[in-house]
Amino acid sequence: MKRIFLSPPHMSGKEQEYINEVFKSNYIAPLGEFVDRFEQSVCDFTGSSYALATINATAAIHLALRVLNIIKDDLVLCSSFTFIGSVSPVLYQNAEVFFIDSEKETWNLSPKLLEDAIEKASKRPKALILTHLYGQCADLEKIVAICKKHKIYLIEDAAESLGATFQGKQSGTFGDMGVYSFNGNKILSTSGGGMLVSDNEAWIEKARFYATQAKEDAPYYEHKELGYNYRMSNVLAAIGVAQMEVLQKRVDKCKEIFLWYQEELNEIEEIRFMPEVKESEGNRWLTTLSLCKTDPKKVIEHLQKNNIESRLLWKPMHLQELFESSSKALNGVSEELFTQGLCLPSGTQLSRKDVGLICQYIKEVLA
Repeated sequence: MKRIFLSPPHMSGKEQEYINEVFKSNYIAPLGEFVDRFEQSVCDFTGSSYALATINATAAIHLALRVLNIIKDDLVLCSSFTFIGSVSPVLYQNAEVFFIDSEKETWNLSPKLLEDAIEKASKRPKALILTHLYGQCADLEKIVAICKKHKIYLIEDAAESLGATFQGKQSGTFGDMGVYSFNGNKILSTSGGGMLVSDNEAWIEKARFYATQAKEDAPYYEHKELGYNYRMSNVLAAIGVAQMEVLQKRVDKCKEIFLWYQEELNEIEEIRFMPEVKESEGNRWLTTLSLCKTDPKKVIEHLQKNNIESRLLWKPMHLQELFESSSKALNGVSEELFTQGLCLPSGTQLSRKDVGLICQYIKEVLA
């Protein structure tokens, strides 16, 4: 039986053509025509005014913090129910993390706990890194209002949610800066890569400066500030340009796969699929669910025996040893989801038959 992966890359067919153009031009290293084209394509799709292509989304978050002048001992609020790359850049800046738990209604950051954390914090938070989990938007209306009220910068970690919308507007475009990921398992893949977006031109240009080793405008290598080697290569950007041409098709397919899972599993009482916040439409990058009776590890083991990859939900950051001394506002939601939740195969090359087979094995365990 063929191996069914959780979320494998899905090339459009144009990637090799564009890569050949890169090789013909000999612009192999960072910068080149396709980097510019990739940045513009993301702006065109999302409605962002400016974009900067980076080596990964973690680098993009780091640049956002640097540009917003997050420095040593500053306080940064973060979603706890997320991947480490959303949070580690705070440590790069020697700033302090304050974790916010999730709400049951969306599985994303709780606006109520966000307000509580701001009130209880020992100092005024300077920024919030908000993760849109598994391609589903957080409650942006409430969270944006809270950040504006308390004059807190909002960085949207939309690494998983490219193509998701809230009130008709693309995720990643509500905050001061937004970040997308093109890692190998994302809805679009350049093998590795990220994008920083903003409507503030000066911020993006400053990020561009930091991302290219902070080289001053001189006829030799002159450096007055610390910079990084964070720019995307022209080769990977060529893949990205081809991928952006099929983004909407990929989003539509992920949504279709989710509906297939719903049709197959909706009658099983203990299953709860990840909900969508009102007025939003997620990209359903991964179909995720929670089980209120069965240990999800049993499902994972049974699927693995049948050559199918699945995965637990993220282990909350506040449970990680690295962050044991960090501040946190908790309600138990993310910990419960971690023990009950499951990510199902959601690659955009899945067929209806594949999903039916996966669901058959799930039913065998739950029975």
